[in-house]
Amino acid sequence: MATFIALLRAVNLGSHNKVAMSDLRELLLKLGMADGQSILQSGNLVFGSDVRATAELERLLEAGAEKRLGLKTDFMVRSAKEWKALIEANPFPREARLDPGHLVALVTKAAPAPAAVAELQKSIKGREVVKAVGRCVYMVYPDGIGSSRLTGAVLDRRLGTSGTGRNWNTVLKLGALTTP
Repeated sequence: MATFIALLRAVNLGSHNKVAMSDLRELLLKLGMADGQSILQSGNLVFGSDVRATAELERLLEAGAEKRLGLKTDFMVRSAKEWKALIEANPFPREARLDPGHLVALVTKAAPAPAAVAELQKSIKGREVVKAVGRCVYMVYPDGIGSSRLTGAVLDRRLGTSGTGRNWNTVLKLGALTTP
């Protein structure tokens, strides 16, 4: 049985897509996953599964959440090995060390095209910096995330793929849960 991380997109944001983490852990059990854990209230799950393909797990979780919880949202799933690689590939090690709350990993459904990432960076009016490695877009928000115009809608439109972001502290906490 392999270990996976699933990130839900846009849950528990105000009154939008409310879901209890206990309901998500129960969903994992009903779908045949093992050792389901959640951290924080923003839809971060760690679990074991015999299913090896992350795309298949995404489809299974999305369909299960819609059918059993009435929750229609994207799931981004990565294996423990992929998550470790995501951490190691971080192009902003200084920011990760000094200001991890302003470093965000946007985990995406598909790898954005390099040209789309370059155009996104050119279009940014603030001091944010964006770099992509595979299916992860790393973003530094030196002036804070709340005041940035680099929003989820802008990212989706510019990158041509959906994703969900987690600050670096959360990325590391999830990584720690997948390490024996």
